[in-house]
Amino acid sequence: MDESSFYSIDRLVEFGLTLGVATQMANSMNTSLQAMQIPGARNPMQPNALAEDQPLFYVVLDGKSVGPLATSELSRLIAEKRVTKETYVWKPGMPDWQLAENVPEVLKLVALTPPPVPRSD
Repeated sequence: MDESSFYSIDRLVEFGLTLGVATQMANSMNTSLQAMQIPGARNPMQPNALAEDQPLFYVVLDGKSVGPLATSELSRLIAEKRVTKETYVWKPGMPDWQLAENVPEVLKLVALTPPPVPRSD
């Protein structure tokens, strides 16, 4: 076999080593990128950042948008009867405002909100 042939053992070893080094470099870069913290990635307008798995809601109260509201805050407004089924609600990902009765996450909160404490007569 000719020394300049693509299939010479030297060329194959060189190719294998190069491929191995390139794979290690790619894996190292992917690991670094996944672990990277990007400053300012969280919304800087919210100093006490809410848990990422906790949805944020906006509601219309007295003709004005109120929010972002955490689930606990929205539950409190439901318990106080300030948010009803006729209240408009929006959360990130929704194309437009919807009535609370049409938003499953809000209906779940209504179902989990205890009724008013009975009066003792």
